[in-house]
Amino acid sequence: MTDFVPTPTLPAPDIVRCAYMEIVVTDLAKSREFYVDVLGLHVTEEDENAIYLRSLEEFIHHNLVLRKGPVAAVAAFAYRVKSPAEVDAAEAYYKELGCRTERRPEGFTKGIGDSVRVEDPLGFPYEFFYDVQHVERLTQRYDLYSAGELVRLDHFNQVTPDVPRGRAYLEDLGFRVSEDIKDSDGVTYAAWMHRKQTVHDTALTGGDGPRMHHVAFATHEKHNIIQICDKMGALRISDRIERGPGRHGVSNAFYLYILDPDDHRIEIYTQDYYTGDPDNPTVTWDVHDNQRRDWWGNAVVPSWYTEASLVLDLDGNPQPVIAREDKSEMAVTVGADGFSYTRKDGAAAEGFKLGAQL
Repeated sequence: MTDFVPTPTLPAPDIVRCAYMEIVVTDLAKSREFYVDVLGLHVTEEDENAIYLRSLEEFIHHNLVLRKGPVAAVAAFAYRVKSPAEVDAAEAYYKELGCRTERRPEGFTKGIGDSVRVEDPLGFPYEFFYDVQHVERLTQRYDLYSAGELVRLDHFNQVTPDVPRGRAYLEDLGFRVSEDIKDSDGVTYAAWMHRKQTVHDTALTGGDGPRMHHVAFATHEKHNIIQICDKMGALRISDRIERGPGRHGVSNAFYLYILDPDDHRIEIYTQDYYTGDPDNPTVTWDVHDNQRRDWWGNAVVPSWYTEASLVLDLDGNPQPVIAREDKSEMAVTVGADGFSYTRKDGAAAEGFKLGAQL
């Protein structure tokens, strides 16, 4: 990790989208049961050390790799770039930033070709690749379709102690900000950043880090999420539901957060919005507005702010976790602090007036 992020002179790699995450799990059989039998992700390939999974609409080899290891952590946040030349661009870009890089023409995982992994300026293991093995897109395999079907990988969420620094770095990398959370003093608590034309490919959440807050898979409709809740209840594993279902204020998405056997957090997500126009406005939320995290105003469980997964360096060792020095969102909004509001003064009257007009 570096103490600051210098302004690069080389062009950033042209990133298409978040494409897969590689996570380390301590019990491969239990993890398979969770991701395949409960969540319904599709197995592309597996062996005694790793399982390669994909969502229904995916045509590249995998969206998630479960790799057996001694410590539960994240080995890679992987992005697909626009061409093979962009892998070269990524390697040069991060070398100029002074970051450690590793290039493997054969790829780091099955099904992925020439790739570069980096320890980025925030301490996260990023990967950039273009070459992939194509597999069957299961969109019309209705014989395989489940009521809670996960159709695509949607985004990552990263915990970092310095969100403004991370935001500047990712903007230099070509990400655009769709939404953020701030207070009246200008402290930034979180930012949602995208390359594809949705609310985000990754988000930065302020807290002790670097850590992985969650990886998110999308469904077609919110009733698919309700089915996952019902299924987990029927299997007597509803204690693995950490938060939700609910509706986010930020992103407008319907959500559910669940924990895998190693406490890696998975979000099930649907119904956000298009962000592809060049003048798409950034939406800023007041950190004291308790509808930003849940549109219905439900409280956020403290573990959602405090717990997250370790991330690995390129040698496979956990990165040290650095404490956030700025005030945290949890400190501001959780508990009887008197700060959070559902509506500002006068908003209720305006709402009732609008309802009467309708």
